[in-house]
Amino acid sequence: MRVLMLLENNPYPQDARVRREATSLVRAGYEVSVCAPCKVGQPRFEIVDDVRVYRHPAPPEASGALGYVLEYALAMLYALIVTCYVFFRRGFDVIHAHNPPDTFVFIGLLFKLVGKKFVFDHHDLSPEMFDARFGAGGKPALRRVLLFLEALSVRSADAVIVTNESYKRLALERSSVPEERVTVVRNGPELAKFDGVLPDAELVKRTQVLAYIGTMGPQDGLDYLLRALRVLVYELGHADVYCVLIGDGDALPGLKKLSAELGLQQHVRFTGRLELSNLLPLAAAADICVDPDPSNPYNDRSTMIKLTEYMALAKPIVAFDLPEHRVSAGAAALYAADNDVNAFAQNIAALLSDPQKREQMGQLGRKRVETQLAWHYSERQLLSVYDNLRDAKSAKVAS
Repeated sequence: MRVLMLLENNPYPQDARVRREATSLVRAGYEVSVCAPCKVGQPRFEIVDDVRVYRHPAPPEASGALGYVLEYALAMLYALIVTCYVFFRRGFDVIHAHNPPDTFVFIGLLFKLVGKKFVFDHHDLSPEMFDARFGAGGKPALRRVLLFLEALSVRSADAVIVTNESYKRLALERSSVPEERVTVVRNGPELAKFDGVLPDAELVKRTQVLAYIGTMGPQDGLDYLLRALRVLVYELGHADVYCVLIGDGDALPGLKKLSAELGLQQHVRFTGRLELSNLLPLAAAADICVDPDPSNPYNDRSTMIKLTEYMALAKPIVAFDLPEHRVSAGAAALYAADNDVNAFAQNIAALLSDPQKREQMGQLGRKRVETQLAWHYSERQLLSVYDNLRDAKSAKVAS
């Protein structure tokens, strides 16, 4: 079977989940193409690990709700052009849409008319993400559109892939689809990429090192982290603490300004987006890794891949007490309740003062990844979805 994956909110192969899914399918004998935005310096077409990558111009970065509407409209146009090109040039049997945006459903529906299968890979809850970014209750008409697009995507799909049980329950309840059409394919690290990582030589010279890896949007809680660092440095006496913030996003300019306002210039380093090979040595040098995602209807249901990446590096974690955080990290994390920056800072301070507990938590996390959460466990679920689609296609041809 030939698969065309549609991706909008990250370039390829930089999007770790999409890359893992694509390469897993290739290893299993599927022919995979990916349509994705073009990062600066990338060619419009190349073959990456036997995955054919077709890139289109990246839409202008969105600002505000209407900006996202324009961004996704332009992304849809580019994706439709690439899809048609691949359809007539090579053909495909399955369109595998990674959201956001949920508007890829219209491309899926168009090609279902000519017998193609549609797989909806539900990465993000768009209505809840909208609330987290722009405030609950704002622009209710736009939120209703997002709910409609989500339901249309889930109900139109021949198979729905979700990242955790919370997303699965929501698909069953909010979109009323049969349970057999929904499969959990968790995010999980490829352990080989995390083994033998040498800590950054300069960073290990510091005595109290924290690290964050991930997106820096309004919903990601980096403002909570900076305020917790202020408490840690100026109220709890950890004047030597140094936090490396690895990633990028539309909140980054505001976070740099907030860092200066809080007097944290000597305690915080913003690296920008880094490739995995460059960021892992920085994270490996950390005493503690942090996940400041605050509790809200989006984060409470979402699985953060950075947690399992921290665990793969055998790092203890401090995070807010979110339901899916506990599912992923278990005893590998200390949890601060109620989006409380003081409690977050106190948990960091407690771990900085207890090297033995840090070691114990790190080893618990690593073992959990090795025995339950590594990518090869999720890969089985992904391949079961495609094996079912292939078997259904073969049965139809035979009849």
